[in-house]
Amino acid sequence: MKKSALAILMLVVAVALAGARDDASLKKLFNTHYAIENFYVDTVDMDKLVESAIVGMLEKLDPHSAYTDVKETKDLTEPLQGEFSGIGVQFNMKQDTLYIIQTIPGGPSERVGIIAGDRIVTVNDSTIAGVKMKNSDIMKRLRGPKGTKVTVQVKRGKNPELITFRITRDKIPLYSVDAEYMLDSKTGYLRISRFGAKTYDEMMESLAKLKKQGMQQLVLDLSDNGGGYLNAAIDMCNEFLGRNELIVYTQGTNSPRNEARAFGNGKYMDLPMVVVVNQYSASAAEIFSGAMQDWDRAVVVGRRTFGKGLVQRPFNFADGSMIRLTVARYYTPSGRCIQKPYTKGNKKAYELDLLDRAKEGEYYSLDSIHFNDSLRCTTLKNHRPVYGGGGIMPDIFVPVDTSEYSTYYRDLVAKGIVNQFTIDYVDQHRAELKAKYPTVKDFDKGFTLTEDDVKRFIAAGEKDSIKFDEEKWNTSGNLLKTMIKGMIARDVFADPGAYSVVINHLNPDVKTALDIINDRKRYNSLLLHGNPDHERLVSKKK
Repeated sequence: MKKSALAILMLVVAVALAGARDDASLKKLFNTHYAIENFYVDTVDMDKLVESAIVGMLEKLDPHSAYTDVKETKDLTEPLQGEFSGIGVQFNMKQDTLYIIQTIPGGPSERVGIIAGDRIVTVNDSTIAGVKMKNSDIMKRLRGPKGTKVTVQVKRGKNPELITFRITRDKIPLYSVDAEYMLDSKTGYLRISRFGAKTYDEMMESLAKLKKQGMQQLVLDLSDNGGGYLNAAIDMCNEFLGRNELIVYTQGTNSPRNEARAFGNGKYMDLPMVVVVNQYSASAAEIFSGAMQDWDRAVVVGRRTFGKGLVQRPFNFADGSMIRLTVARYYTPSGRCIQKPYTKGNKKAYELDLLDRAKEGEYYSLDSIHFNDSLRCTTLKNHRPVYGGGGIMPDIFVPVDTSEYSTYYRDLVAKGIVNQFTIDYVDQHRAELKAKYPTVKDFDKGFTLTEDDVKRFIAAGEKDSIKFDEEKWNTSGNLLKTMIKGMIARDVFADPGAYSVVINHLNPDVKTALDIINDRKRYNSLLLHGNPDHERLVSKKK
C-alpha cells in the first residue's frame, strides 16, 4: 500500500472513530484493506479505493461533510484567499474566440499593452479560437505559477495581423465587493459577493469612499452570497455592533460552546442600515444578517436565506487533498440555529430543498411561509419575535418578480444572444461611449438603446432560430434592454459594479430596501416591533 493512501486512511479513521471505546471498527477497516490488497483477483489502485472509502463514510453524515481531491481543494480555497496567479484579464467567449472584456488594472496583461476588445487567438502556440474549447481548459492555459511566462497572439480590431505578447504571470486579486455607489444623495449601496480573506478590508475601504460621497445610511446587499470565512463575517459585524455584544456562537457534541463578541470599537455602530438577502445567501452571510437582526441593528429584507449553519473543520492531507468535517452548529445571538433540517445520508433531498421551496410558493407569496411557535426567539434589545427552523427570515419579505419573464427572454439569455450582442455593440462603440459618458453615472442617466439597436438585437435572435414574439417582447423587452445596458456599462467602464448601477433600477429587493431606509418612521417601527404581518404565519406545530 502506498504511504499516502495509508496516511489518509489512518487520519480519517482516527477522526471518525475518535473517542470510541473499542477498535473493532478500526480492525474491520484495516482487515478489509489488507484482504483487497493481498487477495483480490485484479490489480487495484489502492489510493483511489481509499478515497472512495472516505467519500462513502462522509456521505453517511451531514450534507456538508465532504472530501475534496487536490484539484478540488485548490479550486475551493482559491476564491476565498483573495488572489490567484494568472495574466489578469476578464473574458467572454464570442463565436469560439476569447474576447477581452477588461484587463485588471496594474495586472500582467495591462502592463504589456493588451486592451479591452482584443481577441486571444493562440496561447503558447496552441490555437484556442474556433476550436470550441471549454472555458476551464482555456483558463488552465492562461493561469500558472507567479513568475512563469505565457505567449499569446492577439487580433486587434480589423487588423488581420496578429500581435504577439509575452506575459509574465503574477498574483491577481479576487475582490469581494462587487459594487459600491450612492443610491441617492444620502444612501450608500454596497454589494458583497463572498466572505474571503480580504473582505473586511475591502468593505472598510468602500464605506470610507461612500462616506466621502455623503453616505448617511447604508443598503448592504448580501443576496447570492454563499458565505466563506467565518472571521470575515465576525470582523464585519464588529464594525456595526456595540461592546461585548454576541456575534455568533458555535456548539457541537465534541465541541464546547465558543463565542465571538464585538469589541465596541467599530466606526459604523450608529449607521442606519438595511441588509438584503435571498435564498442563496448562506453561511457567513447568514451569520452577519442574523446578528444584525438579533441586535435590532438593521432591517433585513428579501427572502429566507439558504440555512447553512454547520461548522466544518478542515483536515488537510500531505498530498493536498482535504476532508471538511462538520464539528459544530452556528447559532445567532438570540439562540437560533441557522441550519435547516436534514436527514443524514440523504444529500439528494437536501440539495433539492431550494427547488422544493419554489414549488411550495415560498419565493412568491408571504402566506406560503409558516413559522413554528416552538422555535420562537426574541431579539436582544427590543424583544421582537424572530423564528428558528433554518435560515434567516427577513423582516420584510420581497417576492421574486416574474412579471417580466417569458420564454422569449429565457431563450435569448440561454443561447447567449444578450451576451454576444453586448460584445459586438461595445466592440463597435467603445470609443464614442467613453467620450460621450465620462462616468458610469453619466452613462446610466443618458444612455438608451435606439430602435435600430433593438431591431439588430431581435434579428440576432432570429438568426439563431429564436422567433420574435411581439407579445412576449412587450413583457420582457424592458428587462432585456436594461440587462444589455448594464452589460455595456460593465464592459465600457471595466467595472463589474457598473452592471449593478443599471440593473438595480429593476431590482425589487434593492428598491424595497431604499424605500424602507428612507421612511425613518417605518424603519424604526420594524426595529422596535417587528413585522405584524408575520403573526398570522405562526403555527403551534411542534
